[in-house]
Amino acid sequence: MKSKISGVELRRIAMPLVAPFRTSFGVETSRDVLLVRVVTSDGEGWAECAAMSEPRYCSEYVDGAQDVLRRFLIPALPKDGLDVQAVGRILRPFTGHRMAKSALETAVLDAQLRGAGESFGGYLGAARDRVPCGVSVGIMDSVPELLDAVEAYIAEGYVRIKLKIEPGWDVEPVRAVRERFDDDLLLQVDANAAYTLADAQQLAQLDDFGLLLIEQPLANDDMVQHAHLGKLLRTPICLDESIESATDAAAAISLGACSIINIKPPRVGGYLEARRIHDLARAHGIPVWCGGMLETGVGRAANVALAALPGFTLPGDTSGSHRYFATDITEPFVLADGHLEVPTGPGLGVAPLSDVLDEVTTSSEWIAL
Repeated sequence: MKSKISGVELRRIAMPLVAPFRTSFGVETSRDVLLVRVVTSDGEGWAECAAMSEPRYCSEYVDGAQDVLRRFLIPALPKDGLDVQAVGRILRPFTGHRMAKSALETAVLDAQLRGAGESFGGYLGAARDRVPCGVSVGIMDSVPELLDAVEAYIAEGYVRIKLKIEPGWDVEPVRAVRERFDDDLLLQVDANAAYTLADAQQLAQLDDFGLLLIEQPLANDDMVQHAHLGKLLRTPICLDESIESATDAAAAISLGACSIINIKPPRVGGYLEARRIHDLARAHGIPVWCGGMLETGVGRAANVALAALPGFTLPGDTSGSHRYFATDITEPFVLADGHLEVPTGPGLGVAPLSDVLDEVTTSSEWIAL
């Protein structure tokens, strides 16, 4: 089904976080979010660009994403009709900028599915109507503060806890959490590439705590050293930043660089590529889970739908809206018995609330096709 696109709106919104979120990359106190709205002959579609304000998580950043969308990606779309399957092929000549490409492709897909009356989850192949939810806990100023935060998240019903770690904040906080809470607590850590192979002995101390996995311990461009590290640890290694495509996933599996993959759709260029990685990993018996990028309800709806695919066998970072925002721009996602329901309405199944959106908008531009 082809839709004729009349234009694209690029809207920036300011979303303060309910609490600072610290990782080895830095501290986030608010999200400067770029929303993409595609208007077609069948209606409109929304998407969220996951790029952060600064190029720390990856080379992309929100100002750059808006610029490449405005100058290159949006003008490349055909004026006479477009099927979402063609978006990736049309955008392929432009190197990199996967988060920007993901936002544009997702907005086109949302518009197409809304016009067809089909849900995002149904299109991707969701096998469940709700997904188990974990929560990502940032680096804290003290261990007691961390324990209080973890206790609160467990009380809310989260079924898995992920602790951000970095050199100097790893063994002690993990030991404290494991000693304080039941051994049945699903616990994992995320290093965000903060270590080197020289830290293998330090990381091996985490083997004593029965972790689900250690996520991206080494540099994102070094799968070979991850494969070496995997031979030195009992804890399974999960790759995040290293996986930017199904090709990367195939290489990682072939090298033995990981035994688990975190799929973040914006990082890999969109939900269609994310599904390809899911299919590849499932064929090789590699568990996958859905990571998060501090999304609003727009991005969260898409992530929850993806996480309902059959190969997503571990709880993801698809937390409830109030984990990050006092007020979301969509109807909030609310945790129930440790799960979030998969939206069933057409497209993403959610849309921004106009009054809230107006309050948080900082700029908007319209690009006609």
